[in-house]
Amino acid sequence: MPDQLPTILWQPDDATRRQAHLTRYLQWLKTEKNLVFDSYPELWRWSVEQPAVFWESLWAYFSIIAHSPYQTVLSGMDMPGAQWFKGATLNYAEHIFRMRNDDRPAILFQNERQALTAVSWLELERQVAAMARFLRESGVQRGDRVAAFLPNSPHAIVAVLAAMSIGAVWSSCSPDFGANSVADRFVQIEPKILIAVDGYSYGGKSFDKRETLREICRTLPSLQQVVFIPYLDANAQPDGLPNAVLWDDIMNHTAGESLRFEPLPFEHPIWILYSSGTTGIPKAITHSHGGNLLEHLKYLHFHNDVQPGERFFWYSTTGWMMWNFTLASLLAGATIVLYDGSPGYPTLNVLWELAEKTRITHFGTSAPFLAGCMKAGLSPKNDFDLSALRSIGSTGSPLPPEAFGWVYEHLKNDVWLSSMAGGTDVCTAWVGGNPLLPVYQGEIQCRCLGCAMESWDEAGHPVPPGEVGEMVVTKPMPSMPVFFWNDPDGARYRSSYFEDYPGVWRHGDWLCITPRDTLIIHGRSDATLNRQGVRIGTAEIYRALDKIPEIRDALIVNIERPDGSDWMPLFVALQPGATFDETLKTRIRQTLRSDYSPRHVPDDIIEVPDIPYTISGKKMETPVKKILQGKAPEKAYNPDSMRNPEAMAVFLMYLEKHTA
Repeated sequence: MPDQLPTILWQPDDATRRQAHLTRYLQWLKTEKNLVFDSYPELWRWSVEQPAVFWESLWAYFSIIAHSPYQTVLSGMDMPGAQWFKGATLNYAEHIFRMRNDDRPAILFQNERQALTAVSWLELERQVAAMARFLRESGVQRGDRVAAFLPNSPHAIVAVLAAMSIGAVWSSCSPDFGANSVADRFVQIEPKILIAVDGYSYGGKSFDKRETLREICRTLPSLQQVVFIPYLDANAQPDGLPNAVLWDDIMNHTAGESLRFEPLPFEHPIWILYSSGTTGIPKAITHSHGGNLLEHLKYLHFHNDVQPGERFFWYSTTGWMMWNFTLASLLAGATIVLYDGSPGYPTLNVLWELAEKTRITHFGTSAPFLAGCMKAGLSPKNDFDLSALRSIGSTGSPLPPEAFGWVYEHLKNDVWLSSMAGGTDVCTAWVGGNPLLPVYQGEIQCRCLGCAMESWDEAGHPVPPGEVGEMVVTKPMPSMPVFFWNDPDGARYRSSYFEDYPGVWRHGDWLCITPRDTLIIHGRSDATLNRQGVRIGTAEIYRALDKIPEIRDALIVNIERPDGSDWMPLFVALQPGATFDETLKTRIRQTLRSDYSPRHVPDDIIEVPDIPYTISGKKMETPVKKILQGKAPEKAYNPDSMRNPEAMAVFLMYLEKHTA
């Protein structure tokens, strides 16, 4: 199919171009390095062809605070195995606090039960110093793990910065995780300290998690102390918790010790993030202080264009890497806006109301949220003052072109829509926004600087522009994991990314790089629909279905049978009041056939109450496929890793009927 030029929805004006961090960096390269680039593709190509020179330029441009200098920028080009900035010592948290400012708050926070509150930089520094002192006095040393069972509240920001400052390794789960799911993660890393709440509110309901917390503690023999926060109930007590101390008692300690930062090797672990764990023990993905510092400085400045004093929001939980990414906006001098609660309670307008109230500049969310607002017929521009809004960020899954259009028609006609993709594996985005380039409907603007991304065929050759292949990264980046925890020989790390193309990172997405050098992601390649030898990305199916207003959500899989035949069912969850009948099914088939091809038309269309998702918001195509192929449920998915485990019931019903 020839590439058709899509609609340009946004272009930067002269002021945006002039004031962009990326423009300043280009001017700096010209002045300081005598390097001149006439276009972003030229700059990107240089950044990936000369990785050591590029990343060293960022070290200088951002004036990295080094307590000891590096001897070499990059030792080796192997993946995994490349070493960055060998010999250098630094601390991520120190770079956050150099941005403190008495004229603006560090944090704005709201939850479902609490009105908007502000935390000043002075108060944030005081609380971080108090928590750091407590950790030291509790015997936490460099490299020890501090785990958290916390909502998206200022407590988590304070605690992670304290752990960072002393060289402890942070790891967090949100309190909507079940006990087994938390244990699967934290048992691997053997934390000394657990910081936890008694419960949380979501969707107008209260969830007491004290028994879950006691179960978690029983699974962690390494645990020496629990820091307890009465978050749901101000009178809650830490009964049954080992060596518990109250958060307020730590904060009220009046020693007055100033905050100090432990110099750490560039590759020293900063935090441990986890894969979804839907089909096995989650991978404990370990990132570094130096790698994430350089990567976050690069993305937040050059690709998100966050300016000092702006307000940065991303709807997230502490169990998703976008929470870590939100924290990183402090590196750019932003005020972070935190929200703890349901994005749909009491209505889908709750976050747009927050945007008006807090004057959010950069509003980040998931693609399903934007698509959900579109399907619900919302038009926030008519109900809220969004004049402060500069950018909309979207991630988590491909954003359909129709949702792009909705943003400009119903949200703000001059907002910069920045669709991005990356993940837990790198704690950033590989591809995303660019304040100097246009936004084309349905497309991601660019490959990020320093990311040598290509689209390959099965034989390991780049596919032509406009064709779909496997997303790969061919050269190392500092933000790639330093290792997986509890993977001493690195076998699990290598098998996760480097098994298909030796020495090349395979990310597991279908990617099209257009002739314009923009990008379209067609869904996960491990959930590919192999239809009579033709591979179909699931995102194509969902993109077409987004045009049908009766469909709230959908999931499609293709089941290969032992006799060589296959069965491709489409499961749909309908909007309230919609009717599931032959008329709707015919419209679904006609839409898929006309938008794509007859091969995109499912064999069956089945109504289900809900579509299963992981806690971090990933649609569970692969576990559903395994269930329908006859795999035992306990081996196909982990209910504790799911946002809505009850959604699996309907797929279990089809297990016997549709497996041969």
